[in-house]
Amino acid sequence: MEARPIERTSSASLCRLLCSSIGSKALVALTGLALFGFVLGHLAGNLQIFAGQETFNAYAHWIKSKPALLWGTRLGLLAVLAVHLGVSVRLARRNRAARPVPYAFQNTVQATSASLTMVWSGLAILAFVIYHLLHFTVGAVSPAEFGRTDPLGRPDAYTMVVLGFRHPAIALIYAIGMFCLAMHLSHAIQSVFQTFGLNHPRCMPLVRRAGFAAGFLIAAAYVSIPAAVLAGIVTLPPGVSP
Repeated sequence: MEARPIERTSSASLCRLLCSSIGSKALVALTGLALFGFVLGHLAGNLQIFAGQETFNAYAHWIKSKPALLWGTRLGLLAVLAVHLGVSVRLARRNRAARPVPYAFQNTVQATSASLTMVWSGLAILAFVIYHLLHFTVGAVSPAEFGRTDPLGRPDAYTMVVLGFRHPAIALIYAIGMFCLAMHLSHAIQSVFQTFGLNHPRCMPLVRRAGFAAGFLIAAAYVSIPAAVLAGIVTLPPGVSP
């Protein structure tokens, strides 16, 4: 009997694992961790706006001066996001198909509102990310505030952000987007522990509280930027007019 090639067998086994419920959940957890790392890194960069125009523009210029790193990160994140969202939707549809008849009574003692809306909050975050790119990367939302340069001839990202968040409606959109992120993260963090079997009964209450706190603290840190602009804490540089 002719033996099957080892490579083909290994590939088929890997495919079966990733398509299984356990493998799919692990894939969602791993891609979620990668996206969580980006959320933290992006937040650290954005908070530099509180240090002023020079610091923030130097940070933005450093990123744009490395196109290979910038576009490699963007394409990598796009691929990770596509896998994360695609597998999550497939899992949700599979779970729904496994129980086509709704529950007569929804027991929500342990299932939080975040866990019941993970897919919807994820789709809301995706819509927000598209809006964010159109706003600050493409300049389609406020073209008049896009393309300015600072005294050193660098793209004036600082002024662009301040001008963008001076509009209460835009600031509100960002606040709603961050609320969706907080809801998503608050459940996703505890889900990672459960997926990898780190859900000891003694630890899970602490993990749930830590996930909730981390999700809303991260969202609050992001929202602090438009809030600071609206409150007049972060202002336009001297001599710059709207």
